[in-house]
Amino acid sequence: MNQAADKDWVARSLAAVWHPCTQMQHHESLPLVALSHGKGAWLYGHDGRRYMDGVSSWWVNLFGHANPRINAALKDQLDRLEHAMLAGFTHEPVVQLSERLAARTGHALGHCFFASDGASAVEIALKMSLHSWRNRGREQKQEFVCLSGSYHGETVGALGVTDVPIFTDAYAAMVRRAHVVASPAVAGTDAALQQMRELFERRASQIAAVIVEPLVQCAVGMAMYEPAYLSALRMLCDEFAVHLVADEIAVGCGRTGSFFACEQAGIWPDFLCLSKGISGGYLPLSLVMTTDDVYQAFYHPDMARGFLHSHSYTGNPLACRAALATLDIFDEDDVIAQNQGRARQLAAALAKVAAHPAVSNARQRGMICAFDVTPAVAAGFSRRFFTEALQQALLLRPIGTTVYWMPPYVLTEDEIGWLGEKTLAVLTRCA
Repeated sequence: MNQAADKDWVARSLAAVWHPCTQMQHHESLPLVALSHGKGAWLYGHDGRRYMDGVSSWWVNLFGHANPRINAALKDQLDRLEHAMLAGFTHEPVVQLSERLAARTGHALGHCFFASDGASAVEIALKMSLHSWRNRGREQKQEFVCLSGSYHGETVGALGVTDVPIFTDAYAAMVRRAHVVASPAVAGTDAALQQMRELFERRASQIAAVIVEPLVQCAVGMAMYEPAYLSALRMLCDEFAVHLVADEIAVGCGRTGSFFACEQAGIWPDFLCLSKGISGGYLPLSLVMTTDDVYQAFYHPDMARGFLHSHSYTGNPLACRAALATLDIFDEDDVIAQNQGRARQLAAALAKVAAHPAVSNARQRGMICAFDVTPAVAAGFSRRFFTEALQQALLLRPIGTTVYWMPPYVLTEDEIGWLGEKTLAVLTRCA
């Protein structure tokens, strides 16, 4: 496509499309990139330029764009069943996906409830927790707890357990706020647990659940903490009869080095939320996995005791088939083991970037790497870095003064080296 046509797509998008997480006025000086296709770890513009997708297109793409194995599964499913309501009906992909995910937890979490996006999964988990306590005669347990700096989505219920002011402040009048306690990534494991215990001692009879992002709090700037916190938190929740919700929407599906991040702590939550990578980055899909104990709280002849949350595309066959193809790749290619090698290569590349004088707090958990830049270069850094990175054929979108890598699991050793070199070059120009 010629340059004039490329500009036409951009102009039409600016006129008709309201883009997410964006101040639209900024695009008067920062042009949109009009994409034509993707292949592997790369996205291609209509103008012929290509960009390494270093953030997996908002953390969703696991095995590269236009993956032939996922493509083939979707083409096959398209000729069988594209969609049917899941109320009163079922189908093979949703059953197989539920069974295979339950097996990955050793059937500790044996029931799956489906929706479309991460915020919906969080809403479902919160509602299930509160409603299950109600069904057991403990209606007073209506409060929730989250960690400082936590992000769990932008619907009204999810905003209540989100602690990132840029997302929450404008909608404060609509939001029922949760208790906010110290994050172990900031306060340390012991101090954070002590604060949680003190809250439970005061309010456990009113608290339904605590929700956490296991191991990495992504949207606040890839704040990382140790598995020991999760292990101790599980024991605290058991001691005080509080549900534990693990939001693995961003950190699940192998991002932290195990399929579920909770595995590294040797625990299972009462609710586990998945989205983003579960469909390989192909189609909107989210789900909540929960225990038989929670499920039985709703199993009753009275319709009002049932969990009546609904979504028109719940358990969509195409999305479930994409997820099954994604799980096939994990199993057939031994992806978790393969990623251990990639993680070592990423660590080597990160070490070179960390030597830059403007860099501090370089850190890594599995396939997630991050570093911060010094305050001296902070003003306007995020947009400067993003713009310069595009000029260097690299898609990286900093969170404030935090630059992170969360690439697809298909990068070669050469591509990982290239990612490190280009990041360093961009940083040098911006700092």
